[in-house]
Amino acid sequence: MNLSTLLVGVGIAVTSLALGCAASGDGSQRSTRTTTPAGLISRSVLFGNPDHASPRVSPDGTQIAFLAPLDGVMNIFVAPVSRPDQARPLTREPVRGLRSFQWAFTSKHILYPQDDAGDENFRIFAVDLATGTSRNLTPIDSIAGPDGKPIMLPSGKALRPTARIQHLSPKFPTQALIALNSRDPRFHDIFRIDLLTAERTLVQQNPNFSDFVTDDDFNIRLAGRPRDDAGRTILRPQGDRGPQGYSDWNPWIDVSLNDASTTAAVAFDRSGQRLYMTDSRDRDTSSMVEVSLDTGFSRVLAQNPKADAGASLFDPATGRLQAVAFNHLRTQWQVLDPAIQPALDTLRAVSDGDISITSRSLDDKVWTVAFLIDDGPTRFFLFDRAAGRATFLFNANRALANSPLQRMHPLIIKSRDGLEMTAYLTLPPGSDPDGDARPAAPVPMVLNVHGGPWARDAWGFNSEHQWLANRGYAVLSVNFRGSTGFGKAFLNAGNREWAAKMHDDLLDAVKWAVDNNIALKDKVAIYGGSYGGYAALVGATFTPEVFAAHVAVVGPSNLVTLLNTIPPYWASALNTLRARVGDNSTPEGRAFLESRSPLFKVDQIQRPLLVAQGANDPRVKQSESDQIIEAMQRKNIPVTYALFPDEGHGFVRPENRLAFYALAEAFLAQHLGGKAEPVGDDFAASSMQLPTGADAIPGLPAVAAPPGSK
Repeated sequence: MNLSTLLVGVGIAVTSLALGCAASGDGSQRSTRTTTPAGLISRSVLFGNPDHASPRVSPDGTQIAFLAPLDGVMNIFVAPVSRPDQARPLTREPVRGLRSFQWAFTSKHILYPQDDAGDENFRIFAVDLATGTSRNLTPIDSIAGPDGKPIMLPSGKALRPTARIQHLSPKFPTQALIALNSRDPRFHDIFRIDLLTAERTLVQQNPNFSDFVTDDDFNIRLAGRPRDDAGRTILRPQGDRGPQGYSDWNPWIDVSLNDASTTAAVAFDRSGQRLYMTDSRDRDTSSMVEVSLDTGFSRVLAQNPKADAGASLFDPATGRLQAVAFNHLRTQWQVLDPAIQPALDTLRAVSDGDISITSRSLDDKVWTVAFLIDDGPTRFFLFDRAAGRATFLFNANRALANSPLQRMHPLIIKSRDGLEMTAYLTLPPGSDPDGDARPAAPVPMVLNVHGGPWARDAWGFNSEHQWLANRGYAVLSVNFRGSTGFGKAFLNAGNREWAAKMHDDLLDAVKWAVDNNIALKDKVAIYGGSYGGYAALVGATFTPEVFAAHVAVVGPSNLVTLLNTIPPYWASALNTLRARVGDNSTPEGRAFLESRSPLFKVDQIQRPLLVAQGANDPRVKQSESDQIIEAMQRKNIPVTYALFPDEGHGFVRPENRLAFYALAEAFLAQHLGGKAEPVGDDFAASSMQLPTGADAIPGLPAVAAPPGSK
C-alpha cells in the first residue's frame, strides 16, 4: 500500500471534495447567507457541502457526472454534455455523502465506494444510468478466521472486508478488476467482477504483496512486496497462470527504503508494452521514466530538481504519457507530447489559477478542467478540444465567489539545520495593505499542520486558511521534513524524527513568523488533524510554553498503541512504519516510541487543549484520544473533548463539520482573541458529544447541548 496515505487527515475540511458550500436548489436546506451580521464568512459557506465537485465526462463524451448535495447529502448527478443545467440525481445516499466515483467504459454505469460511518471498509457499487439502480459489487459482510467463523472486532461487529477499484479498461467495458481482502484481512486479492451481475471471478490470490499493477488486458503484470529492511521488491510473474493466479514470481527491481516512497510503477500504455514509473534511484527527486520490460531499457521523460513527479496526463486512446506535473511552490506542467501543447495554451488563457485536467473522453474531444485558485472557489469548465473552446460549467461554491477571501502566499522557510521548507501563509483581511505577505503589525497566528505525515500542503483554496484568516489570524502551513513531493532526502530526513526534528521544523516556522513581525509570540496556536493532531499534542506536552492553545483532531497520543492497532490490511506497510516512526516489536523500540509519545508527558501540559475524535476511525483509534483524556483527568488537567460516534478519520457529514468548527472557533477566540461567529444552531443536527470540558469554553453551556455532554 502507498505509505503516503496512511495517516493523512481525510475529511476535516473535506478539501478533497471541492471546498465550501452554498445552497444548490436541489433540496438542500443550507443557508444562502454568505457572511454573518458581523461581516464574518459563515461557517456554513466554508464547511458545508460544495455546490458541485469532481465533474467527469463519460468515456463516449455524451454525458457529464459530478457530485452535488441532495437533501444535504453529497450524491452523484448526471447530465447531457450539451445541457449540464439539466442534471438529475443518480444516487440517493440518505446520510453519508459520497466522495468519489468513476465512469465505467460502458458510459452507462458509474462506480463508487461507500463505507459505514467512517470505518473505511468500503464496498464498491455500480449504478445504472438508465434505471438508477445501484448494485453492490462486493456484498461480503464478514471475513472468516482460520476456524471458519467471522472475525469479530472489540465492538462486537464482524470484521468486514474493504474493496478498492484496481482497473477499468475500454477492452472490457462491462467488467472491473476489484481488489478485495475477503479471504485474509491482511491481503487484497484481485477479482474480475461483472458490473451487470456482480459475478466474481478470482484473478490473482495475494500471497503477501502490498499491491499489483495491471494492464488494459486485465493481466497481472507486476507486484510489490515489502522487504524486511523496509525497502520493497517489484516482481514479475513467471510461468502459466493457475486457478489462483500466478504462483511463481521473479524479482525485477529492488528498491531501498530511501527510494521506496518515490519509486513506483504508475501505468502501462494501452498496448501493454510501455511501463511508466516514477523513479528516484540515482537522483534525489523522482523523475517520470519509461521502461521496456522486455529489454530493461529505461529513459527519463520528465524531471525537476525541486519537486517529485506528480499528476500525469495520458492519451486516452493510446495510454501514452503526454505531460507531467511538478509542484514545488505551485503546479507546473512539463509537456512531452507537442500535440497537447495548443490545448494547454488555450486553457491558460481561460482563467487564472493552476490547471487540473480532471477527465477526457475516449476520443479526446471533450475534457473537464478545473482551475484552482487561492482566493476563490475552484472553477470547472467543459473544454471542446477540436473547437478550442472552454465553456464555464460551475463554481465549486457560488457563495465563495462573493466572500471576502484572502491570498495564499507561497514561501520558503529554512530550518535550523538548513533545509528549505515550502510553506504557505494567509493573512487576515486588511492586515497587509501593500500585499508583501507581511502584516502592518503582528497578529495572532494559527500554525496549521498537515496530516500524513507523508503528505504535503499545497497552494490553492483552503477552507481552513480562509476561515482562520477571516477570524483575524495569520495562518501558516509548513511542509516539515518527512513531507512528500520534495525529493527523497527531504522525506527521509523525517525518519524516526517524530516529536524531534519534525517538531523542530514547526518551531522554526513559528520563530520565523515571530522574527518577521507576522505573529505575536504569545498568541500562536497549533492546530491539525491526524499527524497534525499528534503535532498539536506534542506541542502541548513537549514544548508546553510555545503555543497559547492546541487543537488535536484524530491525533495519536501513544505511538506504541498506534502501531499495535493498525488496520490488518496495513500489514504490508508495518516494516516501513517501524523504519520511519519506530519499532514496536522490541523493548528498546517501544521505549523509544514512548519517549516520543505525548501520553507519557501529560503532566507537562500548561496551556488549553481541544481534542476531537471519530469513534469509528480505523487508523487512529478512539482509544488514542480516550487515553490522553483519561490521563489528564487523573491529574486534574482541564481539557475539552469532542467525540463523533458516526465518523472516522475526519468528519464527512456536514452537520458534524459545522459543529466541530463552531467549537474550535469558540475555543481559539477564547485563547487567541480572534473573532467568532455565534454557535447558533450548528450543534443541533450534529452527533457531537462533549464528554468533558464543555464548560471550559464560554458560551457553550448556553447552547442546547448535544447528547452525552457535560
